[in-house]
Amino acid sequence: MTVATLQPNSELRDLYQELILDHSRRPRNFGKLGDATHIADGINPLCGDKLRLYLRLEDDQVVAAAFEGTGCAISVASASLLTEIVTGLDRTTALNYFEDVVAHLNGKLPAGLHTPELGRVQALEGVREFPARVKCATLAWQALESAISGQSRPATTE
Repeated sequence: MTVATLQPNSELRDLYQELILDHSRRPRNFGKLGDATHIADGINPLCGDKLRLYLRLEDDQVVAAAFEGTGCAISVASASLLTEIVTGLDRTTALNYFEDVVAHLNGKLPAGLHTPELGRVQALEGVREFPARVKCATLAWQALESAISGQSRPATTE
């Protein structure tokens, strides 16, 4: 491998790191969503991340998403990205994103994606090298599945 080959990967890695830092420092859609129709709590006992995900679904479409809680930079960035990605999606597509993101971050992505592309979520793929951090990145997505499915117990990464 040449230095020229490594350069684009390094630049892409730096760009992804900046995206994660930006979303963790200035999370989008952070706060309570007063008119939420679906709510789920998420807990990562290993890292101490805790969040509450709020969704408002109308006619089977996610019209608003927000979250609140505390967690590491990866957990907060992932939740922030999630709220931007799922807003405007129908229930089925949002659940497909849940399946694809969790599989991708766990290194088990099937041959065919449900979703056309993972886009900005790929910024989180560096966590695959650190299994404990995968749980931080997938917590919000686990809460998404719980909220849409109407599960009453908290989503957990364990």
